[in-house]
Amino acid sequence: MRHVITLLVENEFGVLTRVAGLFSGRGFNIESLCVAETLDPTVSTMTIVTRGDDQILEQVLKQLNKLISVIKVVDLIEKDFVEREMVLAKVSATPETREEILRVVDIFRGKVIDVGAKTYTIEVTGDEKKINALLALLKPLGIKELVRTGRVAMMRGSKITTEHES
Repeated sequence: MRHVITLLVENEFGVLTRVAGLFSGRGFNIESLCVAETLDPTVSTMTIVTRGDDQILEQVLKQLNKLISVIKVVDLIEKDFVEREMVLAKVSATPETREEILRVVDIFRGKVIDVGAKTYTIEVTGDEKKINALLALLKPLGIKELVRTGRVAMMRGSKITTEHES
C-alpha cells in the first residue's frame, strides 16, 4: 500500500540519514523524499512517499517516533490531504512543434521558463496523475531532460501538520 508520511524534525546534521536508515533497514524503498525548513528555521518538514506492508510500516513509524530528532510523525494516507510535485522539462522545440508545446503547457497551466534556439524549458506543478499525463503528451515531441521534485503534502482544512503538539 502507498503511504505519504510527514515528519517534523529538528533541523540538524544526520537526521535525514537516520530516517532513511530506518526505511532501508526494513526493506522499504523511498519513492519520493522532500525536506525543507518550516517557518521556524530550527525545524524541518520531511515528506516521504513509500509503498509496502502496512504492519512493517507501522513498526517503522513507531521507531521514527522514538528518534530524538523527530518531533512528530503523521501518516497522511488515512487523512484528507493535498499533495503536489513540480517538474522541469526541457523539450525539443522545432518550428513545427513550438505551437503544440505551448498549447500543451497552457492546457496543464504550466509556464515556459526558458527559451533556447532548439528547446523550451517548461515548469508544471500538480499531482502525480497530472504530471504523468503531461509527460505522456510531451514524450513524442522529444523530452531532452527532465527533473522532478519530491512530492510535498499537507492536511486539508485548518489542521496544521507542522504544529508542535503540547
